[in-house]
Amino acid sequence: MELINNFLLLLDSYLGSAVYFPFILLGVGLFFTLYLGFPQIRFFKHAWKVVTGKFDRKGAKGDTSHFQALSTALSGTVGTGNIGGVALAIFLGGPAALFWMWITAFLGMTTKFVEVTLSHKYRVQTEDGTMAGGPMYYMDRRLNMKWLAVIFAVATIISSFGTGNMPQINNIAQSMEMSFGIDRMLTGGVLAILLAMVIIGGIHRIAAVTSKIVPIMGLLYIVGALSVILFNFDQIGPSFAAIFSDAFTGSAATGGFLGATFAYAFNRGVNRGLFSNEAGQGSAPIAHASARTDEPVSEGMVSILEPFIDTIVICTLTGLVILSSGVWSEKHENIFSRTDLEVVAGQYDDATDADRQALYHYLNSTAESTIEKYTGTIVVQNGEPVSDGYTLLHARSVAEDVKFIVAGEDPYTGTLRVDEGKIVKEDITIVGESLVHSAALTSLAFSQGYFGANGEYIVPISLLLFAFSTAIAWSYYGDRAVVYLVGQRGVMPYRILYVTGFFVASFADTTLVWTMSYVAIVLMTLPNLLGIILLRREMKDTVKTYWRHFDAEKAKKKSD
Repeated sequence: MELINNFLLLLDSYLGSAVYFPFILLGVGLFFTLYLGFPQIRFFKHAWKVVTGKFDRKGAKGDTSHFQALSTALSGTVGTGNIGGVALAIFLGGPAALFWMWITAFLGMTTKFVEVTLSHKYRVQTEDGTMAGGPMYYMDRRLNMKWLAVIFAVATIISSFGTGNMPQINNIAQSMEMSFGIDRMLTGGVLAILLAMVIIGGIHRIAAVTSKIVPIMGLLYIVGALSVILFNFDQIGPSFAAIFSDAFTGSAATGGFLGATFAYAFNRGVNRGLFSNEAGQGSAPIAHASARTDEPVSEGMVSILEPFIDTIVICTLTGLVILSSGVWSEKHENIFSRTDLEVVAGQYDDATDADRQALYHYLNSTAESTIEKYTGTIVVQNGEPVSDGYTLLHARSVAEDVKFIVAGEDPYTGTLRVDEGKIVKEDITIVGESLVHSAALTSLAFSQGYFGANGEYIVPISLLLFAFSTAIAWSYYGDRAVVYLVGQRGVMPYRILYVTGFFVASFADTTLVWTMSYVAIVLMTLPNLLGIILLRREMKDTVKTYWRHFDAEKAKKKSD
């Protein structure tokens, strides 16, 4: 399994983690923004009118209302990325990462408008009477590139497990266990039953559930976030100042945070932005294809709101909670993760300017770095290290008050071998003070508001709602991909496998699934971006036709 995981990581280094990928993603969004004349601004007001049903027509084909389609798509995008993903982006790239998430969302509003319009235009009605759409249909029916459509559909099925299913329940189960002491298998079992009850009912039940969950979870999270932001009102200005000042120069060192280069902040911000709002990935168009309308552009209008709500509103709230509370640059006591832990040669103190500079170059892998990984031994007596000549780094910060523990709570005494920066002994727990990241960082930030320590419970509850709704939406994406590949006969076996995987992942290691997902996301995104670029002229003509018909109908109503 480790060999497969390493191969997938290598493959990802040439795909999603490659230098070119963020530029392609942003480049396509920028191209269509200019080519279509900033539709995310010009059509924004109109989009709100469409989603409220103001322009609905009786007899239009489809399975869901505009609002239900938007809710289903939002439930797929508003997930762990909005809670832990933003915290991880700030942890890795500093405040500047949030700026690049905004840019990704702004350009992504146009990308989503294009992909949803084209996917809705070439949707089909399946043998059971429901609609099926998505990039695979325009790739096949319009571009005559069935091979590309098959790649996209297969990648969608893999992503449904690797993005929307297994990591989501794994995060929920961990959060419920840490916050409330609920057994992971129990959490997985209960939610798997609920998931089955929803998705077996198809798009009608999925839309009915998500259209209720999304507003509730959004309101809960917004209230919780504002309780922190307003409590730390005096830090709102400095937070925005840090976001913009660091955006083009690299993130400055603050507190325990040792800073990040411009490239680091840019890459983390763009990639987390895509993971959050999925603009360009081609997943949301599958949900929007179910909307009741004979005007594909009208549903494209609705999709403009999606990155705005997901990233510019919800991710910004998360970012401001983290930045205004100050916890992102402070060290906190925690159990060290081996993946975030490394030992470097020499003794460094991040309170010393010279050491901070040296650590900055090391952590950002710059040419000026002179620090090397430590190989040797660590002598530990009664849980505390007594030898020197090395420094423990955890979560990109110098670890403090480090304790080595065995058998749950007994202090360790002995010698630990370190090979190329990694402590070899596995059956030992290491605790101490360091920076934290992901959902743990967001939880800490939510405790710094009007709700006090109780505020941290907002995160696991929100995580439960966000992640569960994401699992519901992605089941539909995989469902439609299966319909495209093998027809209706493959839907029920897929749903059974989806629910089974959801349960198992509540207590199993999902590392391999996550790695597969990284590759699958790119195998969805690149074909989708290629397809919409090839159909750029048709897209422009389709938009012009929509407005011509809209203006004609408006003039007719006035004359009547």
